[in-house]
Amino acid sequence: MVYLIPSFLSDDAVETIPTYVLDAIKNCSVIFAENERTARRFLKKIAKEIIIDDFEWYAIHKAEREQINIFKQKIKEEKNIAIISEAGCPGIADPGQLLVHEAQKMNAVIKPLVGPSSILLALMASGLNGQHFIFNGYLPIDNFERNKKIKQLEEESLKKNCTQIFIETPYRNNKLFNDLLSNCDAYTKLCIASQITSANESIKTKTIDEWKKEKIDLHKKPVIFLLKSGKYD
Repeated sequence: MVYLIPSFLSDDAVETIPTYVLDAIKNCSVIFAENERTARRFLKKIAKEIIIDDFEWYAIHKAEREQINIFKQKIKEEKNIAIISEAGCPGIADPGQLLVHEAQKMNAVIKPLVGPSSILLALMASGLNGQHFIFNGYLPIDNFERNKKIKQLEEESLKKNCTQIFIETPYRNNKLFNDLLSNCDAYTKLCIASQITSANESIKTKTIDEWKKEKIDLHKKPVIFLLKSGKYD
């Protein structure tokens, strides 16, 4: 069986991991982790009694094809496998999707477990359209292409009445925020969901015009951006 193990979004939010996740981990003998160091720290946090070195460890990003072949072999050996993301839920904006895809092709039993997803938590708290939303991942780095993409997302949001969700590398958050203020309509709503589940969590939705009056610093903070166009929403 392949268990999709959710990990916490913030080191001080251990309580966001349900207890049955620990039982699933204890039932596994193999771990595929996006970041082995982070995954080991995660296991130590949720259960000190776990002997971490008893697991077979594999990094998802190292020699990708080789790791997929090992993953497939472990399924054939009928080993119970845990897939652990660096933060949040495996397979959601996460390279673990590649392994899950292989498991599906092999008709393996896949067990997704409940845990925190920054994307869904941000959407839940944003007050924006949760019936129709699109996750866009990262926007282009190039300034021209990024500004073009922002305008496209805003136009699509208005046309389809949908919420646009996207992320950025933490050290470029402030740049993206300023680009949004420069390119979006004054009435477009923007939610900034920062440091979700941590003691410093902040989730605020304002119009672009209102955000221009705010002074915020998003540098090196985990942030989810949500945008919804529509003057009369």
